Amino acid sequence: MWLINSSIGRKVVMSVTGVALILFLTFHGCMNMVALFSEEGYNMICEFLGANWYAVVATLGLAALAVIHIVYAFILTAQNRTARGDNRYEVATEVNAGKVEWASKNMLVLGIIICLGMLLHLWNFWYNMMFAELVGAMPPIDPTDGFGWIKETFSNPVFVVLYIVWLVAIWFHLSHGFWSAMQTFGWSGKIWLKRWMCIGNIYVTLLMLCFLIVVLAFAFGCAPSLCSGSC
Repeated sequence: MWLINSSIGRKVVMSVTGVALILFLTFHGCMNMVALFSEEGYNMICEFLGANWYAVVATLGLAALAVIHIVYAFILTAQNRTARGDNRYEVATEVNAGKVEWASKNMLVLGIIICLGMLLHLWNFWYNMMFAELVGAMPPIDPTDGFGWIKETFSNPVFVVLYIVWLVAIWFHLSHGFWSAMQTFGWSGKIWLKRWMCIGNIYVTLLMLCFLIVVLAFAFGCAPSLCSGSC
């Protein structure tokens, strides 16, 4: 099958799964923003997305997308290294500069940081929430109290720093991956490639700011849902 056996097919799979994961991050980021304004509203969403059959199925589907994306990333990285040495990502000369050049040449390193951050995130939230609810465990905070878990996690300065590093790595990864996916789909000519880069940078920056604002707001206790006019 060409999606598995050919280089172009593998890039298509990487791009499709990558775009799907970006869409999930968009939903996740919007969901997290609710926590800034309403503890009850956020916990209502967490309850809706708790240990229900549809949430479990969606989680398994998301996990499959992530695994496929990661596996194909390593396959393509090994393939590109063999073909071009250290120049792992072929980038047009006119846009192969600055941030894009650095990100394109360090996608494997960024991917490893992102994977480690994802494991930390799963431990802090999925393990203590959905998994705990599924197995009937009783962690220190109620598994359905997503707001409480955010507050607890980001009261720890170490986690705050680690999450910031993780978000920066995701930003670099997505800022390259966004326009690269458009290029793989054949939606970027000489003019549109630069446009997709601009659109991608704006979109990814806004997306990562959604997550970063939540981290910092809870770290400093200044989310509207946490303070009563004293911040």
